[in-house]
Amino acid sequence: MIEEIATDVSNKLISSVPSSDFNSLVGMRAHMENMDLLLRLDSNEVRMIGIWGPSGIGKSTIARSLFSQHSPDFQLSVFMENIKREYPRPCAQLQLQNKFLSLILNQKDVTIHHLGVAQDRLKDKKVLVVLDDVDQSAQLDALAKELWWFGPGSRVIVTTQDKRILKAHPINLIYEVGFPHDDEALEIFCINAFGQKSPYDGFGDLALEVTKLVGKLPLGLSVVGSYFKGLSKEEWEHELPRLRTRLDGDIESILKLSYDTLCNDDQALFLHIACFFNGRHITIVEECLAENFSGIKGRLRVLAERSLISVDSGVIKMHDLLALLGREIVRKQAPYEPGQRQFLVDDEDICKVLSDGTVGSRSVIGITIELGKELKTIRNLKWLKLTEAKNLKELPDLSTAINLRRLDLWCCSSLVELPSFIGNMTSLKELCLIGCSSLVELPSSIGNMTHFEQLNLNKCSSLVELPSSIGNLTNLQDLYLNGCSSLEKLPSSIGNLHCLQRLQMKGCSKLKALPIITNLESLLELDLSNCSSLKSFPEICTNIVDLKINGTAIEEIPPSFRTRIKECRLSTSESDWESEEYGSEESDECGSPESDAPSSC
Repeated sequence: MIEEIATDVSNKLISSVPSSDFNSLVGMRAHMENMDLLLRLDSNEVRMIGIWGPSGIGKSTIARSLFSQHSPDFQLSVFMENIKREYPRPCAQLQLQNKFLSLILNQKDVTIHHLGVAQDRLKDKKVLVVLDDVDQSAQLDALAKELWWFGPGSRVIVTTQDKRILKAHPINLIYEVGFPHDDEALEIFCINAFGQKSPYDGFGDLALEVTKLVGKLPLGLSVVGSYFKGLSKEEWEHELPRLRTRLDGDIESILKLSYDTLCNDDQALFLHIACFFNGRHITIVEECLAENFSGIKGRLRVLAERSLISVDSGVIKMHDLLALLGREIVRKQAPYEPGQRQFLVDDEDICKVLSDGTVGSRSVIGITIELGKELKTIRNLKWLKLTEAKNLKELPDLSTAINLRRLDLWCCSSLVELPSFIGNMTSLKELCLIGCSSLVELPSSIGNMTHFEQLNLNKCSSLVELPSSIGNLTNLQDLYLNGCSSLEKLPSSIGNLHCLQRLQMKGCSKLKALPIITNLESLLELDLSNCSSLKSFPEICTNIVDLKINGTAIEEIPPSFRTRIKECRLSTSESDWESEEYGSEESDECGSPESDAPSSC
């Protein structure tokens, strides 16, 4: 008995000494200050707080730091580590509560026969409970279903990637863990790579590049930094190409835990976004994938709530490491036969399948490539993106791409014209020609594309006119002509586009007049910002809700306009517009395809 008492006292003394291991962690002080505002340890109420964010962001580290700092202030405390991995689906609630009570009471022989024991044993105790990496509501039901289970002043902290679990419980006090600032990201990497807060002499540029490639995810910065520790400068330069296309095994195994918990359809949607739709506007993704995925809005919400994607200003974004994870999963579908994969994103693999013709298989449904190539036997291809093909003067033969729905020609600055066969691609719904600055005209055959829904010609600065056949695109909903500085007029046939909802012509400085478009009853948005040669007020339909004429030469607005327009937001002053951007909902500047928000329709 004396030995047991001595051991128990010794353990309590050890646990009562706050750990200093977390003091040196980058950004931890700010996290602690933010969490203290939610914890309100001076309050006698019982509080449950959620810590939410993507895998590897530092949720568990923050929770451990809080536990180390505050556990001595509570009668009982427990840190239930990695619940998702230790107690996989389906959740055995009785077993989980049994383990919970054994840890918090520090008794090895606790045995329970029903789920009412926890609240009975803890309802008068001030406890600190950390439930780490929860992925099922049943886990919370077993461990902390109600506030009254715990005594006054108790605090329950739950870390999770799935925000829905917190909302369903409900836990309304949620701390979203954000990515570190650029300087903090570099510091995290340097601590792991060099053992200090800054790079060694001569390694500054390399450290910056690796940090940029890894992204701001603390887990990735730590793992990759540790990998580079002790390597020579030559070895760093040798490893950089691999880092651009492959994930470190440790990171992949951790990130893949979140992917594995998704149902088959949500996994497929994750791969679609990772390989092709990262950086696209959410409406485009919903329209393109509605036929492939039932309840597409709900599935996107699931990915967002599990921190696998985020939606910023309507644009879907996936962290670089998660996107690499998705591409790696696709690569492993057929490691040695790229023509059997769903998506092709690696230049070497694309060149291989283009040369041997295996891209014609039914597996490949999307290609992203940075070089103009001759494409053959691509009947099953649905999406094709040619980026930064600045020497591409003519479009590859796409006549066999009978299922192609979206074609991106992004910053193909040498492309002078489109071939007439494009009019035969009747399944094409979206054509994006952003930054094709040498394009002078469109073929008249484009009028054959009756299923066309979106045409983006932003920054086609040499485009002089549109063919009159464009009036045949009766299903066209969006027409973007921002930055078409050589465009002087629109054909009168544009009045036939009865489904047109958005017409953007920002920065068309040579445009002098618009045809009569009073019969475009679906038109909701008309942007004529900075059309500096436009002098007369356009004859437009009365259903427009967003009209921008700032930066034009229009001197007078008809008195009857405001009485005819329906709740229109009229922008006429310089402060209402941004002269440097010519985009739809996204930026369309021709930048690096590796940027956080790549340009697209």
